[in-house]
Amino acid sequence: MRAHLSHGEPPLASRMMRATWRKKLPAGPYDVGCERGIAVPAADGSPLLTDHYFPRAEGEFPTLLVRSPYGRGVPWSPMYGMLFAEQGFHVVLQSCRGTAGSGGSFDLWRNEPADGQAAVVWLREQPWFNGLLGTAGPSYLGYTQWALALDPPPELKAMAIQVGLHDPHALFPTGSALHLEYALVGGAGITYQHRGAVAFGRAVLRLQRQLRRITAARPLRGAHVAALGQVPWLDGAMSHPDPADPYWEGASLAGAAERVTVPVGLVSGWYDVLADQGFEQYARLRKAGVDTALLVGPWTHNSAMQQGWPEVFAETLGWLRAHLCDDPSGLRPTGVRVHVGGSGEAGSSGKAGGAGEGEWRDLEEWPPVPGGEPGARSWFPAPDGQLLRQAATDTEPLASFRYDPADPTPSVGGAVLSPGSGPRDNTALEARDDVLTFTGPALTEPLEVLGPVSARLRIATDTGFADVFVRLCDVDAKGRSVNVCDGIASIRTAPGETADEPLGIAMGSTAHRFAVGHRVRLQISGGAHPRYARGSGTGEPSLDATTLVLVRITVHGGSALELP
Repeated sequence: MRAHLSHGEPPLASRMMRATWRKKLPAGPYDVGCERGIAVPAADGSPLLTDHYFPRAEGEFPTLLVRSPYGRGVPWSPMYGMLFAEQGFHVVLQSCRGTAGSGGSFDLWRNEPADGQAAVVWLREQPWFNGLLGTAGPSYLGYTQWALALDPPPELKAMAIQVGLHDPHALFPTGSALHLEYALVGGAGITYQHRGAVAFGRAVLRLQRQLRRITAARPLRGAHVAALGQVPWLDGAMSHPDPADPYWEGASLAGAAERVTVPVGLVSGWYDVLADQGFEQYARLRKAGVDTALLVGPWTHNSAMQQGWPEVFAETLGWLRAHLCDDPSGLRPTGVRVHVGGSGEAGSSGKAGGAGEGEWRDLEEWPPVPGGEPGARSWFPAPDGQLLRQAATDTEPLASFRYDPADPTPSVGGAVLSPGSGPRDNTALEARDDVLTFTGPALTEPLEVLGPVSARLRIATDTGFADVFVRLCDVDAKGRSVNVCDGIASIRTAPGETADEPLGIAMGSTAHRFAVGHRVRLQISGGAHPRYARGSGTGEPSLDATTLVLVRITVHGGSALELP
């Protein structure tokens, strides 16, 4: 038995935040000690500042490695350092290079594999390390986990990835449209959160005050500097839309899911900006035969770690205890648990549904029927705004609208980082002249949609260049339309002509139940600004466009909404 450590207390702010969670997250069996500001050498010798949280008790305990660019204070200290140390884990919370006092310069992806391995080398030298290692964390903290899994050390026994990232490129262009809101808000988070609450708060306020000017700038390139300052990695990421560009070499860690052999627990949310990456991780892990669990809640990227934290923490703790402590009592009976939404009404604030509505469902796999039954639930846009189960017999124009990049169609809800994310009332949006809707008849029996959703659209434009944003909505008996999932793609054709093949648009995945009396709606527009950078109508890259051209977008028969 090893003697327990006897360093100082966790930071006061962390202890105060932990105290606010007493009702939902009761105290664990151990008091917590903390050793702060340890300089751990990176791969090149740069000091990476590290805090060590531990149970104040005799005995050996497994270790969790949590590597972050967001700092080591609130909320990371109470959420990971204190909560997991209370439960019998050493927790090593380390700041990535160039952040929160660590040496070197931050890079979005190039340093994490080697620096993660260096952290393990240091762990092996610690007298309290018993050779059992797990990893945990959300968002970019998921990326640092996949970086370690590229060459998993023998001590690594389990991973717990929450709303996690594995491919930085996919954060920026989506279907050829620049994911502008994420680039700006995510850039602020990585650049300023590690500097403390005051610096981060000021950066967020600057961004909020200048958001309209920044997102309307012509050209868009460099407009963020007034709010965020010079951020070289952000400039580089937005400037290289092609994933095959040598700039992105080594950025995607998708291959790690095919070579890791340790159990991996995944958490996501239906309105998480990284949900598609989570489902890709799950599919790769399952194909490789890795022991995998998946939890998907009614959450956005942020709410998963806030309102959803009690569920996420319980899921993560159960997974890590099963694989690091030989205690499977916290595991679920099936490999997949998803929240099936669809029973809520939008409130007066426009927020629709909530974490307490709908139901949790245990499944063996995701999607429940892999691949689905081709064409089993195709819905077809038809004249007069109808959405029918019968396919159109011709490809004549159904409806058209004019998209004006000087007054771009606004984004409402969905998978964004800003306030106003998630399911929202789309009624006002759909009243705009630049938004088309195709709506099915009132349902006489419930309709469940579980799996990936997509659209195949026959589109023509008068300029030959346009972005097309599509959204699946649930329309209740009062006519209120609430977004379920969506997607965007760019089209390039000869002016006035449809492409030889329909434009395929992935709309993400969902688990949603359309109630009796509700209707299925397909919403189509020319964008969702500032979630995505506006299309100029000229085909110019969005960062460099200075000329704006009105575009008429026409939807033709032969289009379809594909529900799993």
